[in-house]
Amino acid sequence: MHVDFISGIELSRRLYTEAVRPLLSDLAHSAALIGHGSEVLGFDTPRSTDHDWGPRLLLFLGADDLARHGPRIDDLLSERLPATIAGHPTSLVPNELGTRHLRHTTGRVHHAVVIAEPAAWLTGHLGFNPLAGVTTEDWLATPAQTLAEVTAGAIFHDGLGALETARQALDWYPDDVWRYVLACQWQRIGQEESFVGRCGEVGDELGSAVVAARLVRDVMRLRLLIGRVHPPYSKWLGSAFARLPGTAPLTAALTRTLAAGDWRDREQHLIAAYEIVAALHNGLGLTASLDPHVRPFHDRPFQVLDAGRFTRALLESVTDPAVRARPVTGAIDQFVDSTDALADHSLRRSIFRR
Repeated sequence: MHVDFISGIELSRRLYTEAVRPLLSDLAHSAALIGHGSEVLGFDTPRSTDHDWGPRLLLFLGADDLARHGPRIDDLLSERLPATIAGHPTSLVPNELGTRHLRHTTGRVHHAVVIAEPAAWLTGHLGFNPLAGVTTEDWLATPAQTLAEVTAGAIFHDGLGALETARQALDWYPDDVWRYVLACQWQRIGQEESFVGRCGEVGDELGSAVVAARLVRDVMRLRLLIGRVHPPYSKWLGSAFARLPGTAPLTAALTRTLAAGDWRDREQHLIAAYEIVAALHNGLGLTASLDPHVRPFHDRPFQVLDAGRFTRALLESVTDPAVRARPVTGAIDQFVDSTDALADHSLRRSIFRR
């Protein structure tokens, strides 16, 4: 039977309001859809429904209520949840691959309602508890994707008050940390902006194209940071970028960069992109206005923005001596690219502290 697609957030909302909330009586709780999943960031499509997608919810209880009522609520949900919500089965059944698929079942529902205590869940997801404060290390040792997973999504009810408090704490970097992260993103661009031409000059068009693609990604991440948006991981980077207002000229320049067949064309399209983001930087007012136009790379025949100028200006504007003294490497996902490393709280903090 065909079932019309609705967003995972709306499906979760209906699961809560229609089926879960009526079972809780007057028990103090919070309910949300945050954490992992394309639907949390609002990027789910019918394709998303083939695994780990369906009517699911995070139900938060205070520590005492979790110990006293958690098992009973879990059983109650298994016994009394309807078989479907908006036509979608409420049973998410694991398969041999370790993912979960929607399946019509009889009897007890294999529900996807996670029952947890807020501080414990937040610590498990982030690697720290934002309800106890967020340190500079917390900010910089946490991938932007992970921060987005808590600040996006939807809160349907916050009777405990913890979720809104956590999201406010994580809404955006403190000013000095933001300046530092921006500086480090400019640093990445400045280190490779001349390589597009240098590779091409020796006949390495493939190498030139690879460098250009890296620079396109870095410009996209920079534009998101300028717009105060946590850049998501690679699968959703372009989707998040496309949501930014007024990006059509920058999108066109970056798209042409990737489509270019030789290094000179790549360089010309990157020039347009650099000058757009340089003007946006000046519009932030975080530093004195910098010349947004490109110039020759020393005495070589390559045009660059000299992005290091933006790095230096931003670092000079940082007032926190501890932030200012940090190496120009940035947040963990600005210099670590391994999914396994970024997903391991202790490993990424160990790497960050070195």
